[in-house]
Amino acid sequence: MALTQRLQLRQSQALVMTPQLMQAIKLLQLSNLDLAAYVDAELERNPLLDRESEGEAEPAEAAESQLPNESAVADGWDPPSRETAAAQDGQPQTAFEDTAGEDAEPPLRPRPAEGPAGYSEWAGVGPGGRDDGDYNLEAFVPAEATLADWLREQLMLAVADPARRMIGQYLIDLVDETGYLTGDLETAADKLGTSIGEIEAVLGLLQKFDPPGVFARDLAECLAMQIRERDRFDPAMQALVAHLDLVARRDFAALKKICGVGDEDLADMIAELRQLNPKPGLAFGTAPVQPIVPDVFVRLAPSGAWLVELNSDTLPKVLVNQSYYAEVSAAARREAEKSYLAECLQSATWLVRALDQRARTILKVANEIVRQQDAFFARGVEHLRPLNLKTVAEAIGMHESTVSRVTANKYMATSRGIFELKYFFTSAIAAAHGGEAHSAEAVRHRIKQLIDAESADAVLSDDTIVERLREAGVDIARRTVAKYREAMRIPSSVQRRREKQVAVSP
Repeated sequence: MALTQRLQLRQSQALVMTPQLMQAIKLLQLSNLDLAAYVDAELERNPLLDRESEGEAEPAEAAESQLPNESAVADGWDPPSRETAAAQDGQPQTAFEDTAGEDAEPPLRPRPAEGPAGYSEWAGVGPGGRDDGDYNLEAFVPAEATLADWLREQLMLAVADPARRMIGQYLIDLVDETGYLTGDLETAADKLGTSIGEIEAVLGLLQKFDPPGVFARDLAECLAMQIRERDRFDPAMQALVAHLDLVARRDFAALKKICGVGDEDLADMIAELRQLNPKPGLAFGTAPVQPIVPDVFVRLAPSGAWLVELNSDTLPKVLVNQSYYAEVSAAARREAEKSYLAECLQSATWLVRALDQRARTILKVANEIVRQQDAFFARGVEHLRPLNLKTVAEAIGMHESTVSRVTANKYMATSRGIFELKYFFTSAIAAAHGGEAHSAEAVRHRIKQLIDAESADAVLSDDTIVERLREAGVDIARRTVAKYREAMRIPSSVQRRREKQVAVSP
């Protein structure tokens, strides 16, 4: 067939992902911390955005809905377009309906100079500080000491020789955050131009530093250093530390033979081993633990229905400052200035509407999850139902990808604890007699209950657990039971039997 050139006219449909649509999708899947950081960046970039303080907000719709009341369920996800955002330019103010704290920073906005050149806001203030009391007390809090700083202080006191101090400083730089020495001693000797014996001599001094176990090169050495600090490193304990693989496998029969001790002594040695710190360096300079802040609250109403409400503390409260826009637009003369102000107004209006729609979408998905998992909230994890994204998406009229983004990095506070929204989506396990399918999470809970209730004389094997579950109406394979057991870090029946027999032995 000959190749020829010709013109053809075709008609097709395609979804155009505008920048604002992509940002709207991004906002939907952000966690509350990431969302707060994003809004802070927009407040600094856009002079028309302002934080809404209490008392400025317009009457907002209640973010609370009572199940099964459909009137309180929010609308579906419909990201605002540029035309929709631009149509809001004539409104006096556009406010997000949820509240935030009072300690919000003012928007980034041009302001006149506060005094002549060289003027200082500390002028006229005595030694007591600023007259308005507006200073940061956290600036006077000393920084937390790191592990390296603590080791350097001890090095200055313990080592006087400058050459050995240099070797010690080099080895301190090789210690990771857990307290282990990560570098190679031969490489260190080559770089420092000294002998391996001198490096090992300095390392021996450093291994006596606080905390005990620091500068260890492996777990066995770390535990041995801590046991020596307690003056308990006898031959039996030395043999136990040298065979940590048998301790992990709970092979107590082999350990008793190697260590030459009885059941009671072995149990005491293992108990002492568990009291040691395998990562001594984590006590210094660790990052603060960030608590989980729930996005949704679920509580039981006096009528017996479940109340689902958004956590207003996690929802940024911003508004478009129309009065400031009118002031600066009246003074704008050049076309570039007018274009910049129009773009800022459109972006600010879109952000306010997108935040409002994000909150409504989260509330709508949370409502449906609570409706689907009503038995879980009432009676516990054993009654958790199988649920997938498609079921929720069809019920609320959204796409599965939207539901997936909503449930990512979002948490729900209930009377049974705080759960990620994705926790309620579990696979289904068929019933043994053709009944309703069981949730995989509920089956895992039943397996754990059976294992916790077993005695030393009647340890349940995986086959026995399968039989017990089938008697309870759960059709499950043995390999699935083993997979769930290993995921919960539960040892095999042989290892559990050894451990229980040692625990109950006189």
